[in-house]
This record gives sequence, C-alpha cells and structure tokens, in this order.
Amino acid sequence: MSVTGMGAVPMEGGYAFRVWAPHATAVSVVGDFNGWDPGAHGMTSEGNGHWYAEVPGAQTGQEYQLLVTNGEQTFHRIDPRALAVTTSVGNGLLYDHGAFDWDGDDFTPPRQHETVVYETHIGSFVATDHGGSADLGDLMGKLDYLVELGANAIELMPLMEFAGDYSWGYNPAHIFAVESSYGGPDALKTFIREAHRRGLAVLVDVVYNHFGPSDLPTWQFDGWSENDKGGIYFYNDHRSATPWGDTRPDYGRQEVRDFILDNARMWLRDFHADGLRLDMTPYMRRVDGTHGDEIPEGWDMMREIGEMVRTEFPRHLVIAEDLHGVAAVTSTEPGGAAMHAQWDNQFVHPVREALVADDDQRSVRAVAQAVTHTYQHAFDRVVYTESHDEVSNGKSRIPSEVQQDDPGGWDAQKRATLGAALVLTAPGLPMLFQGQEFLEDEWFRDDVPLDWERAWRFRDITQLFRDLIRMRLNRDGATAGLAGPHTTVVTSDEDTGLLTYVRSTDDDQHVLVAVNLSSQPVRRPVELSGGRWRVLFNSDARTYSQLFGDHQTPDAEVQDGVAVLDVGPWSVVVYVPV
Repeated sequence: MSVTGMGAVPMEGGYAFRVWAPHATAVSVVGDFNGWDPGAHGMTSEGNGHWYAEVPGAQTGQEYQLLVTNGEQTFHRIDPRALAVTTSVGNGLLYDHGAFDWDGDDFTPPRQHETVVYETHIGSFVATDHGGSADLGDLMGKLDYLVELGANAIELMPLMEFAGDYSWGYNPAHIFAVESSYGGPDALKTFIREAHRRGLAVLVDVVYNHFGPSDLPTWQFDGWSENDKGGIYFYNDHRSATPWGDTRPDYGRQEVRDFILDNARMWLRDFHADGLRLDMTPYMRRVDGTHGDEIPEGWDMMREIGEMVRTEFPRHLVIAEDLHGVAAVTSTEPGGAAMHAQWDNQFVHPVREALVADDDQRSVRAVAQAVTHTYQHAFDRVVYTESHDEVSNGKSRIPSEVQQDDPGGWDAQKRATLGAALVLTAPGLPMLFQGQEFLEDEWFRDDVPLDWERAWRFRDITQLFRDLIRMRLNRDGATAGLAGPHTTVVTSDEDTGLLTYVRSTDDDQHVLVAVNLSSQPVRRPVELSGGRWRVLFNSDARTYSQLFGDHQTPDAEVQDGVAVLDVGPWSVVVYVPV
C-alpha cells in the first residue's frame, strides 16, 4: 500500500516520493541514496498525472532530484515540494517535519482585536558579525527586545527559498523550503518555538500571486507548455502576465490549488506559525491587479485559504495585502474571500498625507474618515503608517519625509509619534515596521541593516511606543476601550486641527483620544458625557524627548455636557473617565 502525501514523505526505513507530472513519459528519483543512478528508482504512474516510488534506506538530509522524461527530452528537476534545498539552483534535501522537538509548544495566539503586529525583514533587521544577510538565529537574538517593546505578533517578510542570498522575499522559487541563507526549516521552527515561549505570535508572509520569476523548479516542469509559457503550474494564456513575469499560478487546476493550499497549511501545522499574510492579492483576483479581467478562480483560491484557516486553525489569522478598499476581501458571505483582515489603504494614505502636509493643506476630515473606516467590523483591517512598501525604493520614512535635513528634529519627532499614536488608538490591527519605534530614517533595503545606534539615541521615543502599545493592549486595566468595537468621532475641526474620538467596548468602557493635527497648541471646548476625564497619556511629555514642549494638559472637567481640551502641537492625549 502506497504512502499518502505529495513530495518526499518519510516512511518506515526510508522515504516515499510522489510528484505531479501529467505530461511525463517517465520519472525517476535520483540522489545520494542511490548514487544518482537514473535506473535505480523509477517511479510508477498512478494514472492521474501522479508518479510514485519508495526508496528504502533514503535518509533525512540526503540530497535528491527528480529526473523527468517527456518523449526524447529529459530534465533534472528539484522537487516542487522539496521541504529544504541546498540552494535555489542546487538539490532538494530530504526532511522530516516530525523529527523536530517542539518541547511541548502549545501556544495560543492573541485574539484578533488584541494583536499588535511588528513587521520585519529577516535579512536586514540586525547587522551581523559573520558577513552577509542576517539569519533567523540573528533575529532570535532580538526577541526579548520585541517583548520589551510590547508587540505580541511578529510578521516575517517572505522566507521561502529565493534566488541568491539577498531579497525582500517576494520572488519565491521553492515555496515549501525555508530560505537556506536564513538557516532552513529547523531554524524557523526554533525561532517560532522561542517566540512562543516569550508570548509572541509569528505571522508568515506568503506569495501566491506569482512564483519566482527565476530559479523555478515548476517552470515547464514536465516539458509541456503552450505559447512558450510556464506549463502545468501556470496559466498559459494572457492570465499568466504579472508585474513579476509570466508566472501567475493556474488557480483553475485542482493540482495547483492543492499545491498552494497545502503550502498555506504547512506553515500553520508543521511550523506552528500563527497566521499568514498573503502578498498583493489583487493580482490573484484580477489579471492586471486594478481593473480589467477578473480571475474568478483566484477569488476561489483566496476563499479556500481563508476557510481552511478559519476551520482548521481557530484563533489564527489570514491577512490580505489588497490595498483597494474592497470589502469582499474580508467577507465570509458568498463571493467573499474570507480573509480575517486586509491592509487598509483607506488609513495609511490619508494619514501619511496629513503628517507631511503644511497646516493650511491638511484635512482633519480625511484623518477622521481614515480612523473610522471599516469593512465588516472594527478589526478587519491592518492600520499602519510605515511598512516595507511605504518606505522602500527611495520612498522615505516619515521622519525623513517630514524633515529631510534633520530627521531627528522636533518636527520629525512630533509628526512620526503622532502617526504612531493614531495607529495604536484607531480601530483595526495596528502594525509597526522595523525601526519605526526609534525613528529609523533610512528607506528599507534588503542589504542595509537597521541603525541600532538610533535605538539608544531615541530610547525615550521608544518608550513612547511602549506606552502606546501598553494602552492598546490594556495591560494596566484602564484602556479596554482601545480594543473595543465602537468608535465615535466627537470633534473634527478644520480650523484648529483638533480631532477627538471615543473608543468603547460593548459594556461601555470608554477611552477618549484627542489629536492636534497642527503645529500650534489648541484649546477648545468639546461636547462630552460624564464628569471628569483623566489624562493617561500625553505624547508631548518631555519624558519622551527633550525637544518636546511638555505642554501642560489638564484633566477634562465636564460641565453642562462640555469640557475644554488643551492639547500641545502635533500631539495626542489619551483620557480615561474617572
């Protein structure tokens, strides 16, 4: 009786191999276990496009490839489902997921409305003393730092095996293998186990809108293609075209859907990841990503992933980078993609525009709309002011965009911290990008590490981020409203630049947020209920920066339904009722 599963599957005394190659006339498996002899282990056709063989004596860690014959042509191919590879153009490595010692890991990720995400790129997070890009071991050395910062989820930019040793990761060649320069599969498992021990969830960024485009084992895998396109794993007509090559997977083929869905499941089941972030989903559901031909099978593929996560991995998240404000992406109704959340362009763009604009060009109303925007509910969007997309390819970090000649100056500090306060007090899943908490001013590149000297120079700014995260997660028991489903705008004043809103829970726990979006202090009466609102946080406090004005903001005393709020320039004040 044959072993179930695709790829190289451990069995008693060896490994079994199964591969999809419907146009092949013969397939054999070659490797260290048989002296790379093409005649030693021929695979048997199972009659459904799959080929199967068992290799007694094959051992974990041995190198292997598949020898695929189509008529008179024969190709050496890396197994598309190889769980480890020597390099992107090397050999597959036999790997047994069951051999890793998880040491009882049974971590439960935080609930969706109580999650604060920190996005990071493994290769550039820290400088190394061994040359080359950082690896998962280097990043693991910063887990305690992230715990101290207060974030409870770390999002890893793509770590599937890619061409070369430096990359953002959005060019995955082998989607089942962890990048060898990052340390391979055991390094990722060790990282996730240690993150869980510290209370940190781990989200993995995956790329299903295209593969490669280079070093692809899937390209014309079994020798068949049409129109000189990619063959069985890809569309072979106009739907193949993406900004990253003619490499869009054929979501209409069941075997390709299984390939992608099994991959998504693997990160959650075998690596104990706590969620997935799907890269650029518009290119899964449309040919050109913005308008034109829909790809119904792409919508279906997203839906299958969303439903799989919701059904098989409760409390885990699947997040779409969609950025088109399409409510169906996070809908579980018919026609929806069933994502838990999506990156929200309705927040990041208007907020960044407000942060860098002059006083007379700023729209408080636009910021109010950004704060209150939702799709189906308050937490089905990811809110942020910096991400790898927003601060790359020459696009500046907020401190540099505000004050290019002095990104550590008063204006840059004030606006960057105000942006962070909006992220961490607005409804949604708040996300920070690596180094944002110490005002990193370099744009993101995969081969330039963060400037950790700034972490010391701006340690008081980092404390401001800690305090904001602490309030967002209600760690002192006074700010449950910031994780509540309700947001009410109290004031949106274009003349003074004052925006105020109340966040609240279903059981009427309230938090008042006052935002001064101008370079001048503002003192203004606002209509409020209750008796007195106590100041819990003031971003203008000099404890956060010696450049700040320490504007004295008193508690808000409500008389006849009105209280006077007094807020410093470019500042955020958080009040709780007394």
